[in-house]
Amino acid sequence: MVKIAASILSADFARLGQQVTEVEAAGVDYIHVDVMDGHFVPNITAGPMIVEAVRRVTDLPIDVHLMIEKPEKYLPHFAAAGATILTVHVETCPHLHRTVQQIHELGAKAGVTLNPATSLFTLEEILPYVDLVLLMTVNPGFGGQEFIPTSLSRIERLRRMLDQAGYPAELEVDGGVNPETAPQIVAAGATILVSGAAIFESELSIREAVARLRGSYNHFPAAA
Repeated sequence: MVKIAASILSADFARLGQQVTEVEAAGVDYIHVDVMDGHFVPNITAGPMIVEAVRRVTDLPIDVHLMIEKPEKYLPHFAAAGATILTVHVETCPHLHRTVQQIHELGAKAGVTLNPATSLFTLEEILPYVDLVLLMTVNPGFGGQEFIPTSLSRIERLRRMLDQAGYPAELEVDGGVNPETAPQIVAAGATILVSGAAIFESELSIREAVARLRGSYNHFPAAA
C-alpha cells in the first residue's frame, strides 16, 4: 500500500496538536516534519521541541526531514524528541555512511534525500544501508510549490535502482504532491507521498482532502 505522510509545514501552527489529531483520524500513515536552518535552505522552521510536541499527541511514525547543515550535531536531540525516521541530505553529509550509522545507533530509521538537481548516482554506495530514500520534487525551503515535471523520470530511475539491487528502502517523494500529480508519482514507483498544502490548505476538510488524495492513486498497485 502506498502511504501518505502529512507535512505539517502547511498546518496551522496555532492549532498544531488538533491538526495532527485530525490527520491521524483521517488515516494518514506518517507525520512529516520539515526542519530548516536558514543556511542550507532559505527558510527557518521547526526544531526538536516541535517534534516532541507532535509526539505527545500521536502514536504515528514521525518522519523528520533535516534540511540543515551539520545534521550529525542535532540527530540525538531529534531522536530523543521522538522521531521515528531521520532523513539527511546527501549534499550536507561529507561522511554520509557514518551519519547513517549514527541514526541507526540512536534507534531511528535512516533516510537520505537529494535536491532536484543532484545526481542519483550519489546514492549508489549508501542504498544498502538506508531504510528510506526521499526524492525532492521541488526546490526545498517552502511549501506549496509546483511539482517539477522532470522529476518523474528520476523517480522511475530510482525505482529501478532499488528493485534491480533488491534493496528494500521505501521511496518517498516530497514536493507538489496533490491529487493531480499523485497518480503519476505512484505509477513511477513511489511508496510514500509527502503532502502538505493538498491536505492542510484544501477547500475540503482534512478528512476529505486525505480521502481525495488517496483516492487519486488507489487503483495503482504498490511498487515492488
